[in-house]
Amino acid sequence: MSFKIFAELIELKAKTASVFPFVLGMAYSWYHYQQVDWLNMLLFFIAMLLFNMAVDILDNYMDYHNATDKHDYKEETNIIGRENLSLPLIRNMILFLVGISAAMGVYLASQTSWVVLWLGILSYSVGIFYSAGPIPLSSLPVGEVASGVTMGYVIPLICVYLNIYDRTPFTWGLAGQVLMIALPAVFAIANLMLANNTCDLEEDILNNRHTLVYYIGKKKAIQLFWFLALAPFVIATLSVLVGIVPWTVLLMWLAFPIVFKNTKRFSDKQIKTETFPLAIKNLALTMLLYAILFVIGVII
Repeated sequence: MSFKIFAELIELKAKTASVFPFVLGMAYSWYHYQQVDWLNMLLFFIAMLLFNMAVDILDNYMDYHNATDKHDYKEETNIIGRENLSLPLIRNMILFLVGISAAMGVYLASQTSWVVLWLGILSYSVGIFYSAGPIPLSSLPVGEVASGVTMGYVIPLICVYLNIYDRTPFTWGLAGQVLMIALPAVFAIANLMLANNTCDLEEDILNNRHTLVYYIGKKKAIQLFWFLALAPFVIATLSVLVGIVPWTVLLMWLAFPIVFKNTKRFSDKQIKTETFPLAIKNLALTMLLYAILFVIGVII
């Protein structure tokens, strides 16, 4: 298996969806508590990345198995069929990645807090049942919420508590503050999934997948896409005003014209190979600036 095929199998281009929430969690820990446990962060980052890879491979694997014969998705679109990849190899890769990441997660929980264990169980449950099971979450109108909340919120929440577990108890107040700083990531990640499902609506129907777009229609999906693309700028500004994030985050408004332009182009035409990359660019640009500006604010 070449690196190019492996990168597509694990959807390498979308890894920003987990990396930047991780950075946000570290930045928040230092900004409010002046404390970062670098060993915990290294172990968590590796475990998080391995599991994220496993989930994306599982997603491709289940899409391959669940594809109907009404079209050529199995042979022409799905990377497993298109590249004639070995199914036993794919299964072993999934088991290996899940096993290693889970073992690292259990170790971290044993060294820190039971809260980390329960948050980890939640993340693994959503990640696995997002694609697997009799009715995968990705085939239901909850896929955007599941992916956005798990990756955009739970990742920074785990990250924060791995850094401060020995200084403060886990409270709803803490969870609420982390949610506030994580909402831009939640919205951006959910929007990527919404864009994907909007582009794949006809194909998903043939594969018996009834996503949110199926129920609300493309017109309302595009309206929601606009909201999720632009709301992170407003939420980040509110976070600055209430003192949860540093003032430097306000500079992310410099990216607003680009995000607005990309959103307009996607709303005009939803084609997977042509305009879906615009949604990826929106995610990367919004989260990259947000995370970097947060870190800069912490430093200065």
